[in-house]
Amino acid sequence: MALNEYVQTEVKKVISNSAFEFPLNHAMASAWVLANFKGDNLKIFDMRKISALCDYSILATAQNATQARAMVDEISANLKAQGANIVSYEGYESADWILLDTGDIIVHVFNGHARDVYDLDMVYARNPQVRIPDEFYFGKPTNVATEKADLKGFF
Repeated sequence: MALNEYVQTEVKKVISNSAFEFPLNHAMASAWVLANFKGDNLKIFDMRKISALCDYSILATAQNATQARAMVDEISANLKAQGANIVSYEGYESADWILLDTGDIIVHVFNGHARDVYDLDMVYARNPQVRIPDEFYFGKPTNVATEKADLKGFF
């Protein structure tokens, strides 16, 4: 898979951000990809105190199987490019629930109702959530007053 230059640049920025230590930087880079691929209901759970499986678990919902696979492909390719080891993929073919395991983080991408069926949100609820910065989201809300001022003289 050829890496998208813009995505690759932004992922590198997130990974090299000194505010995020390893492996949180990989979790945040994954969240950036999910947010920019218009994933819904993104959550990062800090699993360090309760799990030996991973340090962070990320949940996201995709609108369809193609979007879910694109998200996982992009995360995988960009983390590999940054030296991460991809331990395994699960559920890629059906894409109802794709699990991407890097050892340090596990990314869960659900399609449709599968997130409600498996309810990992409830399973992980006792773990602290990590805040995902607003600027990670594609098309984040803008200040309407500023936007109108910018349009002055165009109409």
